[in-house]
Amino acid sequence: MTSNTEKLQKVLARAGLGSRREMEAAIEAGRVKVNGKVATLGDRIEMRDRVSFDDRPVTLRGAEETPRRVIMYNKPEGELCTRKDPEGRRTVFERLPRLKGERWIAIGRLDINTSGLLLFTTDGELANRLMHPSTQVEREYAVRVMGEVRKEHVVAMVEGVMLEDGPARFTDVQEFGGEGINTWFHVVITEGRNREVRRLWESQGLTVSRLKRVRYGNIFLDKRAKAGEWVELSQDEIDDLALSAGMEPRKVPELTPDEKNRWSRDKNKRRPVQAMRKPKSTKGR
Repeated sequence: MTSNTEKLQKVLARAGLGSRREMEAAIEAGRVKVNGKVATLGDRIEMRDRVSFDDRPVTLRGAEETPRRVIMYNKPEGELCTRKDPEGRRTVFERLPRLKGERWIAIGRLDINTSGLLLFTTDGELANRLMHPSTQVEREYAVRVMGEVRKEHVVAMVEGVMLEDGPARFTDVQEFGGEGINTWFHVVITEGRNREVRRLWESQGLTVSRLKRVRYGNIFLDKRAKAGEWVELSQDEIDDLALSAGMEPRKVPELTPDEKNRWSRDKNKRRPVQAMRKPKSTKGR
C-alpha cells in the first residue's frame, strides 16, 4: 500500500533543500540515498525511512511540521535567479538572510533583465503550489513598450496568441501612460513561462524596453523593500498566500534571538542598489 508514502522529491523539497524540480535533478544525479541505496526518480518513501542528500542525513518532516517563512525581495536588473553562477555574476541568493538547516526556495523566477518582486519561502510545498499552472496565481507586471501599440494588438494578446511553446495570453492589459514611442502598461498572466511577457509583446511586433514584476498573487511590491532589499512577510500575508494556493494557514515561527541578530547583520550588509550606484560628489572639482 502507498497511503503512507510520498514522492521522494516532494519530501526533500518540504525539508527545505530546494524546489521539487531541483530535487528531481538531484535524484537523477545520484545525490540522494534512501536506506543506504541510491534513489531513483519515482521512489516513494515513508517518514521512518533514512534519507541522505550528498551523504548528509536529512531530517524528514511532515507537512504540518515544515516551518513556513516567506520574504519579499525587490530584484534589480542584472541579478540572476540562480544559487551560483559559473561566470561570477551576482545572484539574488547572495542578498538573502542566512538560514540554519533550511534553504530559501524561489517562488518563480525573473530573467536577468527583469526587475521587481520575487518571493522566497522555506516551505517547498507552498512554492510548488504557487508556481504550478493549475493554481492560476496572477502575476502582474509593469511594462514599458517601444512602438505604437494599437487596439488590435491588445485584443490579440488578451484573446491569446500561439507561441513556440503553446498558446499564451494576458488576462488583463491596462495602459498607464508615457510619452512618444515609450508607453507603460500593466499586464497580468497566470503562468510563469520563460520570457512569456516579452514574447507576447514580440508576437505583435513590439519590443519591451523595461519590465518589472509588481505583484504575485495577493502580494504587491511596496516601499518596504527598495531595489536590492528584502522584507519578511507578515502572518496575515503568508496565510492569504497559502489560501490562494489551496493550503491551510500555519503559524509563522518566531525568529530566535540569534536569528534576529544574524538577519539584522545581513540586512545591514546588503545596502540598496540605488545607494551603491549613487555617483560621487563632484563638489569642489
